[in-house]
Amino acid sequence: MSAVVYFSILGFALFGAPIFAVMSAFALCAFYFSGIELSAVSVEIYRLAGAPTIITIPLFTFAGYVLAESKAPMRLLRLSNAFLGWMPGGTAIVCIFVCAFFTAFTGASGVTIIALGGLLYPILIQEGYSEKFTLGLITTCGSLGLLFPPSLPIILYGIIAKVDIDDLFLAGLIPGIVLMLILGTYAIYKARNNKNKIKHVFSLNEVKGAMWEARYEIPLPIFILGGIYGGIVTATEASALSAFYVLITNTFITKDLSLTKDIPKVIVESLTLVGAILLILCCALGLTNYLVDEEIPMKILATMSTLITNKYVFLLVLNLFLLVVGCLMDIFSAIIVVVPLIIPIAEQFGVNPLHLAIVFLTNLEIGYITPPVGINLFISSFRFNRPVLELYKVSIPFLFLLLFALIMITYIPWLTLFWFNS
Repeated sequence: MSAVVYFSILGFALFGAPIFAVMSAFALCAFYFSGIELSAVSVEIYRLAGAPTIITIPLFTFAGYVLAESKAPMRLLRLSNAFLGWMPGGTAIVCIFVCAFFTAFTGASGVTIIALGGLLYPILIQEGYSEKFTLGLITTCGSLGLLFPPSLPIILYGIIAKVDIDDLFLAGLIPGIVLMLILGTYAIYKARNNKNKIKHVFSLNEVKGAMWEARYEIPLPIFILGGIYGGIVTATEASALSAFYVLITNTFITKDLSLTKDIPKVIVESLTLVGAILLILCCALGLTNYLVDEEIPMKILATMSTLITNKYVFLLVLNLFLLVVGCLMDIFSAIIVVVPLIIPIAEQFGVNPLHLAIVFLTNLEIGYITPPVGINLFISSFRFNRPVLELYKVSIPFLFLLLFALIMITYIPWLTLFWFNS
């Protein structure tokens, strides 16, 4: 009987049933057939609702969406261009920087591609970059900021793995910069072949003007990082301050958005994303709880122990597994379902929890541009009206670059643990 039910659930999943419905159905059936009270699922949901850090998810997401809907992208684009535009490949580096900033705040690569794609595409083409490079860069940069605070996936990972979110914010800084440097180096290399590129001259007046125009966006990272690591505020308090700050500055000071017309729309859009994440999270917790109760991670560990003899081989297998997961599942579902399974295994092989977190998140960040179903590929296909197969091709060079960065982050733990070794 149970086999028939499980196969039916699998069939619904294959025919496109929502993932939260599949996970909740599987969890409820698993507990029922095991003779465990179904209230075990609701207990997990109640525990989640009581987590003090859960409020950071809607607040940081709201702040990111407000920034994306305002004229902040144009102000930051001008600011970045004033500082970096004169360099070889400077415009592409500006693209990398601005996209990383917005993805860090929104936690959703789709928002970055849709909000910034229309601004960046014509600028890069005008600078002499090929259409293939331009499409590939924007598609890749859509998920580039996921290792930087206040990234939503980092917060969610901390909640699920019970790892300090402040430490995770710090751990992701150097690996995130490594990703940007590798892509920036490639952009500089490609810039050498640009034709008809516009020569930018560094201007102190332009820098001053751009800084003045972006004077309300510049303090944001200082508020978050300085406040948290200066011991002034917690991550939860920083999220509330950020949301309040961007709301006030963009409605009453810069007046980019109307409090009565635009803000309700932003609230709906941001909370739609948050609601979807929390719904998946609540339903997945029951499934995860069942898997842990049945000691599935330990059974996997017992099997792996016969095949894997050291930490480095484990990390290689883990990367291959997570790359597949990253291109088949959205990052939030992957964190919720997979993290509880791999944590006890990683502990047995002596992998530092913070290092594991950054390796995990980097894999899923790469999964956004990994064929066949990397979500950035489809978002860019829609945004730029290009066949998705074309996006596959233009993203391949960037995929290899990110894989190279992944190897560095995986096998040089110092990049993640630098702040904690002293």
